[in-house]
Amino acid sequence: MKLAIIGLGMAAQAHVAALQELKDRIEISGIYLRSEAKRQATADDMQVAAFASLEAIAADDETDAVLILTPPNARRHIVSMMAAAGKHILLEKPIERDLDTAKELVEMAEKAGVLMGMVLQHRVRQGALSLAALLKDGALGDIAMVRTNVPWWRGQDYYDQPGRGTFAQDGGGVLITQAIHVLDLTLSLCGPVRYVQAMLGTTAVHDTEVEDFATAGLVYENGAIGSICTTTAAFPGEAESICIDGTLGSAKLEGSSLTLHWRDGRFEEQIEEGGSGGGADPMDFPCDWHRGIIANFADAVEGKAELIVSGREALEVHRLIDALMRSSALEGQRVALRAL
Repeated sequence: MKLAIIGLGMAAQAHVAALQELKDRIEISGIYLRSEAKRQATADDMQVAAFASLEAIAADDETDAVLILTPPNARRHIVSMMAAAGKHILLEKPIERDLDTAKELVEMAEKAGVLMGMVLQHRVRQGALSLAALLKDGALGDIAMVRTNVPWWRGQDYYDQPGRGTFAQDGGGVLITQAIHVLDLTLSLCGPVRYVQAMLGTTAVHDTEVEDFATAGLVYENGAIGSICTTTAAFPGEAESICIDGTLGSAKLEGSSLTLHWRDGRFEEQIEEGGSGGGADPMDFPCDWHRGIIANFADAVEGKAELIVSGREALEVHRLIDALMRSSALEGQRVALRAL
């Protein structure tokens, strides 16, 4: 499969490393960056071709798919052009800045008959895969309570970068930019949410217009109740966690490690080392998870597998973030998630 890279955002390092490990089955057909000088220098460094324009990628018969790593506010035109050209799309999270535009992009791909895969790589961590299998088998019983915690840290220098931490570029703060990974994983494990009551705010730690703290109570469609607490103001940053309390046992997924306590007294532990990007260095994690997402995308393009996270499925986490933001704007009133 030949894949073109569009944009070179913060996550590019992990993507390029993953693609190097997948070079026997995926070839980078070229890259495109808006800056001509940076485009050529990066292409030379990567030893790949530099596309002169987005139109050149769309017109390239040898390019099967595109990996879009631009900021969210630069996506709509690119997705529209690539979908119309029949290019399959792998999109770095989030889809776009708000639920309505995200839905529009997903429908563009669906109407054009191309795949849209999402880079929400927490789904392919080994601990997450093990927990998903247990839940699918009903090993924990009925889910009664879900607690999601994201105590991450970003310094002010992170928010001082042009466009970072603005509604115009990112669409929001900790929810859509950082915690979206953990929220998506929570939904994939525990099912959709029906209602939320939320409070968002910006702490004294950061000078930014977007929220660096968000907390909420939730009611899931399956009747479980839960909570979330997410922040980028928890110095020096800790591993994120999802705690699921069932009628037969409880599970704690902390980073990539899974701990299980059964009501009959059994205890199990699955430890996986490695950073999660929750501290000062957002890229402090291996490329393994990105490699898993990209390899699955290639399999899906070749008709060998279903996408781990499609654009349509990723709309669920956008629905949740939309509801959290609406609830907070209504001073914590309980709101239902919008229908798609």
